Amino acid sequence: MKIGIVLYPTFGGSGVVATELGKALAKKGHEIHFITYSQPVRLGSFRENIYYHEVAISDYPLFDHQPYETILASKMVDVVKYENLDILHVHYAIPHASAAYMARQILASQGINIPFVTTLHGTDITLVGKDPSFEPVISFCINQSDAVTAVSESLKNDTYTHFHTTREIKVVPNFIASNDFLPEKSLEKRRRYASDDERILCHISNFRKVKRVEDVLMIFAKVAEKIPSKLIFAGDGPERYNLERLCREMNLCQKVIFIGKVSDTTHVLELSDLFLLPSETESFGLAALEALAVGVPVVSSNTGGIPEVNLQNITGFLSDVGNVDEMAENCIKLFQDESKFQEFRVNALNRAKAFSLEKVLPMYEEIYFSLVN
Repeated sequence: MKIGIVLYPTFGGSGVVATELGKALAKKGHEIHFITYSQPVRLGSFRENIYYHEVAISDYPLFDHQPYETILASKMVDVVKYENLDILHVHYAIPHASAAYMARQILASQGINIPFVTTLHGTDITLVGKDPSFEPVISFCINQSDAVTAVSESLKNDTYTHFHTTREIKVVPNFIASNDFLPEKSLEKRRRYASDDERILCHISNFRKVKRVEDVLMIFAKVAEKIPSKLIFAGDGPERYNLERLCREMNLCQKVIFIGKVSDTTHVLELSDLFLLPSETESFGLAALEALAVGVPVVSSNTGGIPEVNLQNITGFLSDVGNVDEMAENCIKLFQDESKFQEFRVNALNRAKAFSLEKVLPMYEEIYFSLVN
């Protein structure tokens, strides 16, 4: 099958999932055509059955803001026609679903019928979508999609709550390449960041306000008072400057390490003992799943789709948003009970298997075949 995948090519969860999905489909023999404005960061080098089509954005002096949605729709029409695609799969509602609808209508006028699947990932519904000015367009595009998926039950319910949609939404969770065994920690690499008697806590995100990165620092400060430890921040974004300033004010700079953006977070997680995710909201919590997949327990908030991934007192702990005292106490409690810590590590690994690529990929394929056939 020839599948066009439309995505944001950045470090965000939707772009990562869409890219990894395309790579997995290509391995199974499908022909994958990525359509976006720059090469996806997780795409890597040349791969068999994968093609990349760049949406060229020209600078027209007439426009204050470039009409990306229109340019994208035109590119989708071009790729569908000349690559003979069977189906389009768009990730994120704005502007990909509306561009797909426009492209489908243009192609239909030329006698070409192309179905499209819309996958809702989170902030397109829970943040951007709550803006009343977007609601009519998002509701229309969801209803006009040939199939709609959401990455969690929480996001599915939010969509029905905030939008006037009658379209059935199928939950297809995010996925991970699961491991059969706990990975061996490289002491040589670990010692670059912490001594052998120190624990390593970790947070990975795009440093937006919704991630509550200051809470991460507050939690760590309380943990560090009781447990020798270091904190690794991976990623970058608008809150990083304030976070670095707060780190200096709290005299924590010797214990906190900012490593910036990394294309493969696995190497960071494998060094870590605990992952912190105190977000205001998460539609799924892909970063938490990536931590579980390498046997790293998670201390998180209990919002959105996170409880569908991180299980209370099994793979980690859940607390109300902003309850940094309880989150810190949970970290300390786990570090002080080595037997429970090791139990959580094994539980984390096993939990990640429920979201394995082998289980999730056929769910997407079933949708594609039902629409094409």
